[in-house]
Amino acid sequence: MTLDEALAQLRALIEPGRAEQMAAYHKQNREVLGIPNPALNELTKGWRQSLTVEERVALADALWNTNIFEGRLAAAKLLTQARIKGDDAAWALICSWVPQFDSWAIADHACMAAQKRLVAHPARLDDVETWTQSEHMWTRRAALVATLPWAKMNNLKPADQAWRARIITWAAGYVPDRDWFIQKAIAWWLRDLSKHDAEATRIFLATHGDAMKPFARKEAGKYLRDEAPKAG
Repeated sequence: MTLDEALAQLRALIEPGRAEQMAAYHKQNREVLGIPNPALNELTKGWRQSLTVEERVALADALWNTNIFEGRLAAAKLLTQARIKGDDAAWALICSWVPQFDSWAIADHACMAAQKRLVAHPARLDDVETWTQSEHMWTRRAALVATLPWAKMNNLKPADQAWRARIITWAAGYVPDRDWFIQKAIAWWLRDLSKHDAEATRIFLATHGDAMKPFARKEAGKYLRDEAPKAG
């Protein structure tokens, strides 16, 4: 499939009047076509089924480089699949996108693709750890969003337990960062963790909760049965 063919299929799904609403909601300056997410999901599902991995990576790269909002979402969806045989090129492409993140919707879609590639090959978490030191806020945030599967795991193997502990230290290192999106990412990770390891979440909040923004602390403890103890 060529890029022009893919764009033609995307444009056929445009819903009149939707682009303006989406651009305002997602705070986009790039071109927004106005395609409902269910339609985009159905289209990219068909692409995943009909294209080889090599073709999907090439098309994802081309779609991302259009800088069209739905083009970037579609690029991420092309690579969001649990099992991709020979996925090194897919992982490399996703990593190349991370420094370009500037929108939560695009970043979250790409991070969903990253989650699948990380679960398939957890050794790549060493790459993700370097993101935590980036000066680019969206890259730092991606380190937590891309590792959400480790917040949700039950009956962890020792290696995954070790990774969960390391990722929690990344979140702790982010606490002094006052950026709303960073605080939200900490809260998101801890909120999901609380459903699977409430005690670890309580310990984190007891240690770091007072230094978090109030909204983030509240969100992190949303599903805890007991109010987390205060630090100190």
